[in-house]
Parts: sequence; structure tokens; C-alpha cells
Amino acid sequence: MAADPRDFIRSQAAELGFDVCRFASAAEPWSAGERLAHFVEAGRHGDMGWMETTLERRAHPTAMWDGARTAIVLGLNYGPDGDPLPQLADRSNGYISVYARGDDYHEVIKGRLKQLAGQVAARQQARGVAPDVKVFVDTAPLMEKPLAQRAGLGWQGKHTNLLSRTRGNWLFLGVILSAADYEPDAAETEHCGSCTACLDACPTKAFPAPFQLDARRCLSYLTIEYADPWPEEFRIATGSRIYGCDDCLAVCPWNKFAETAREIRLAPRPALESPPLAELAALDDAGFRTLFSKSPIKRIGRDRFIRNVLYAIGNSGDPALIPAVKRLLTDCNPVVRDAAAWSLSRLPSKTAS
Repeated sequence: MAADPRDFIRSQAAELGFDVCRFASAAEPWSAGERLAHFVEAGRHGDMGWMETTLERRAHPTAMWDGARTAIVLGLNYGPDGDPLPQLADRSNGYISVYARGDDYHEVIKGRLKQLAGQVAARQQARGVAPDVKVFVDTAPLMEKPLAQRAGLGWQGKHTNLLSRTRGNWLFLGVILSAADYEPDAAETEHCGSCTACLDACPTKAFPAPFQLDARRCLSYLTIEYADPWPEEFRIATGSRIYGCDDCLAVCPWNKFAETAREIRLAPRPALESPPLAELAALDDAGFRTLFSKSPIKRIGRDRFIRNVLYAIGNSGDPALIPAVKRLLTDCNPVVRDAAAWSLSRLPSKTAS
């Protein structure tokens, strides 16, 4: 009996540190492209114009690469060592999403995916199969979550994120598309049932219905993708969240099966677990780049980040932060100045002790 070629790939993936490796057809029809089109047509993608310009290529894996036959879907666990949400109670410190507290996962995963892809290509060539492979880590027009569900890693929950029965919500994805045909694994089905914990937890009510997201109301979108001043309702709702939001992920009951991440590069840096807002507000561009070296946070730039920090300061109720805000009233960036003025208007005046 011939050996299953998938066994070699799974073994190599495990050696490279991946927690799960499964296979799906990249050529069969699916409904994910139609759902994405409705999302964009409704304007729920907000200012993420790249979603509209790449819509046709995102519609299906073969729309981007017509030679794709199989998707090898890899998962890397980034689970925290406990519930992160109690940190939100400390309004003088900023809250950074769990996924962004360590090194940039794109860089962590990309090198290993390339290494695995090279091994897959060499193995295919030795078997007389076309060695064509392509690697994807959340930066190309490929919908990884539907592929992950098709491969059986999990399902897209009511919060639209991938949800695993063994990893909870904490799973980074990477994909290798191959021109070779591999037997697909069984797809995962939806197991949310009647639970609405994720929908109920959203601080901005960003889910118009189960399994639907309006990114324009999502704090992850607002803190990371949106460059302009926010509507006041979202400034207040963000609380101390300064980069991303974990509420809908962290409350999911399936997290009871989650494990703490093993990858050392994804471990939270002490400086990013609960950083003091006063220290963050003092960052100039050089200080920002130094603090967030090799971090995904570096991508949004100092000005957008300081805007987020100022909104959090405005929600802190801490008059000791007033001097930090006043220094930014004359910042060179108009969005930062606007955020500083709003923050100052929200803080109580210092009173004599």
C-alpha cells in the first residue's frame, strides 16, 4: 500500500512548530466569494479599499492562481495563559490585543511556511508531480478562514472569526497552495448552537446579525485600519483598548479547550502586556519604532497609535494624565491634536489633596 503523501507534510509541519496541518480542495466551488461581495456591497468594509479593488481575486483561490488544486492549511496556536479581559478594568494602562503582544506573527509564520513549501515542492518533483506551490500569510487576496473551515481546522463562528473545538479562538493561519492534488480532509461544521456570548460582548455592537460583521463599528478596524478621528460613541466604547479588541474572542465557551501558546516568539513582551498610558503618550516617532520593533503594531505608525492612546486616556478618569495630554495639544498631526483636545475635555480637573 502506497504511503500517504500527506503524512510527510504533516510530520514536517509539526517539526516546524505548527500545531495543526490539514488539507482542502482549492478548486471546488464555494459560497465564500458571494458572502464577501455582499459584505463589500453593503459598505461594511469601511475604508479598507483594498478589499474592493481585490474583490475578484479574493472570490476564490483559483481566481488568484488558476493552477491551485490543493490548500495545505496550517495553524499556529497563540493562546494566552488566561482570560485577558480583566486587564480592561485598569483604565490607566492600555490594552493591546493578545495577538500583538509578541513578535509579528506574519514574520514568525512566513519563514516556516516557505521552508515547508520548499520541502513539499521537492517531494512533489521527486514523485513526478508539478512542484508549483505558493505561500500566504494574511497579506495576499486569499480568504484563509473559509479554507481553514473546508480543511477542518474549525469554523467561522458568529463573530466571523475562525473557531476551533481544540484551540478555541486563538489560532493563526497560514496557507500553502499547491498545483498537486491531495486527498482533502473532512470539513468542519458549525458548533455555535444557540450561544450568543460573542455578539453580546461586543462593546460597539459591530455584529448586525450572527455570522455578520460591520467593520466600521469594530474596534479592531478602528484602532488599526482607520486613520481619521472617530465618532465619539466609539471613542467612549474603546475604554482602554489601544490596539485591537479581544472581547468577542475571549468570551467564547470553546476557549475552555484552548492551550497556552508554545511558540516563544509569540509570548507577550512584558512592556506590551499592560503598558502605562502616560509612557505611551510620551512616545515620539523614534521611540514608537523602538518599542514596537518586530511588532505588528509598528505598521500603523506613531500618529494613529497615539490617537488611540489619547482616546483611552480620555476614558481613564485619571487627572494625573492631564500633563501627558496637554503636551500633545500642539502635536504636528491634526488627528493627534483632535484626540488630545477630546481627551482633555473628558478628564476631571486636579483637586488639592
